[in-house]
Amino acid sequence: MLTVAESGSNMSEAKPDTITVALADDHVLFRQALRHLLDSENDIHVVGEASDGRAIQTLVEQHQPDVILMDINMPGIDGVTATRELKSQLPDIRIIILTMFSEDGHVIRAVRAGADAYLLKNSESSRVVDAIRAVRRGESIIEPQLASKLLSEFRRVSDVREDDSMGGLTSREMDLLRLVASGMSNKEIAQHLSLAESTVKNRLSLLFEKLGVKDRTQAAIYALSHGLIPLSRDGEETY
Repeated sequence: MLTVAESGSNMSEAKPDTITVALADDHVLFRQALRHLLDSENDIHVVGEASDGRAIQTLVEQHQPDVILMDINMPGIDGVTATRELKSQLPDIRIIILTMFSEDGHVIRAVRAGADAYLLKNSESSRVVDAIRAVRRGESIIEPQLASKLLSEFRRVSDVREDDSMGGLTSREMDLLRLVASGMSNKEIAQHLSLAESTVKNRLSLLFEKLGVKDRTQAAIYALSHGLIPLSRDGEETY
């Protein structure tokens, strides 16, 4: 579902430096509350709402907002996939992930997709407003408690000697590790490599054991910390 703000007096009276914002979330009441909050700010104007990843892409094509507030768990195309696709088309658009998911894996995928900020839905309303202004200025924001966990994991993986862990990887294992670090799901990896999803799952288990990591998050951070996939602002892979 796509809901676009009507072109009334508010839009015509908007100042040149007004930040235009689009909302993507499948919970109507949350979107309405968020819209009410943002439209009360003099320098922010909500141009439309969408309930899924495909609808937000259509909205962006029509209105080209400065900032998108994006949920992760939406029907059809999820927020991370929508972020990746939008960033590949419009690198300058700013996307804030606003979600209930606090797991490191979601943060990694969102950052890899090109998200400029990652906030939790239980954040103070003032923090959300401040984040919109910050990303519009080109800054990046991640919730402090999430950032500290990621930094700790990054340091842990960085301490592993490359010659002890990297030397034993085959080219196929390296490719698999890169795909994991790029944020792809098992299904997406299977399609990319023309393999059964069960085969990908088994190969990942063996790869994690070989690297001495517990899960996808640690494997992704391992790849990032060893320079296998440098982070880029537009979310595009560099290999």
